[in-house]
Amino acid sequence: MLRWLIGGGREPQGLAEKSPLQTIGEEQTQNPYTELLVLKAHHDIVRFLVQLDEYRFASAGDDGIVVVWNAQTGEKLLELNGHTQKITAIITFPSLEVCEEKNQLILTASADRTVIVWDCDTGRQVQKVSCFQSTVKCLIVLQRLDIWLSGGNDLCVWNRKLDLLCKTSHLSDTGISALIEIPKNCVVAAVGKELIIFRLVTPTGESLEWDILEIKRLLDHQDNILSLVNVNDLSFVTGSHVGEMIIWNILDWTVQARECNFWDPSPQLDTQQEIKLCQKPNDISIHHFTWDEENVFAAVGRGLYVYNLQMKRVIACQKTAHDSSVLHIAKLPNRQLISCSEDGSVRIWELREKQQLAAEPVPTGVSFLL
Repeated sequence: MLRWLIGGGREPQGLAEKSPLQTIGEEQTQNPYTELLVLKAHHDIVRFLVQLDEYRFASAGDDGIVVVWNAQTGEKLLELNGHTQKITAIITFPSLEVCEEKNQLILTASADRTVIVWDCDTGRQVQKVSCFQSTVKCLIVLQRLDIWLSGGNDLCVWNRKLDLLCKTSHLSDTGISALIEIPKNCVVAAVGKELIIFRLVTPTGESLEWDILEIKRLLDHQDNILSLVNVNDLSFVTGSHVGEMIIWNILDWTVQARECNFWDPSPQLDTQQEIKLCQKPNDISIHHFTWDEENVFAAVGRGLYVYNLQMKRVIACQKTAHDSSVLHIAKLPNRQLISCSEDGSVRIWELREKQQLAAEPVPTGVSFLL
């Protein structure tokens, strides 16, 4: 199966006419052909990617399998089997500084209502929790407090030994779709159209109990929130099903910027009008974000978009990065991105400055069909 991507290849015919906006993968005259590395491991949709270190990343999805890959060669290193249904969340689980063993651990959650701790160096299943009343849809590790949180129909706080420390009451039948940590022992949870701010109460001399308290609800989105990430020490960003992106102040939780159709460089239209004009609503859904010091990288519909925080506009894009919706993106070293999609593929991309395109040979890209 042939797939073209960043680092080589020509833009397919039939796309929109040339835009002044730089398209990722354009103008690569030195490399008119694309070499592809096709790897088969997953048997269903790939939904999650997580970087383990400079040399490895892991993928997971609807087949319930976690695959550990060599990020440089595409070699499959390990296959982790333990879940009986699709995987719904995955996150790295850093080892304690005091531990002599520094093996890379990950947490995975599944629709089978379990969470498993894996050793990615050996493939061994370390621990397993199976007392959940609903599917865990997101995970977050608060390394400073040496705890981790799981989000489903409620929000639970756990220690490293997988003991339940505290939990909220039932929040929503739709469940928590994303979680991030913010200052002052707080976390932000995306629940439907709402953001809920919770504060963790840690044990003190007067009380040895943990607790989690709801502080505030933010109701600025028009539709369900699909993505939520920290950008830097000052901001976090959210994206919704109808393509809204909001940048928030991380300290006082106020809106810093709002973009309703940042992915479209054409003259701005009313948000609802823009949605009606779009033939496929999923083409404007913001499924995931990642970031660096200057930019937010957004998975919007089938495309990838680079949004500069200072200029407050898209500076590069690839509108058809995959054949179906891009579900997850992650950064790799050397200005590279990795993306996975409903089409079953995982692709590695390189963002290059325009002046580099004419001056330097363009490296070959890699596409992993998982």
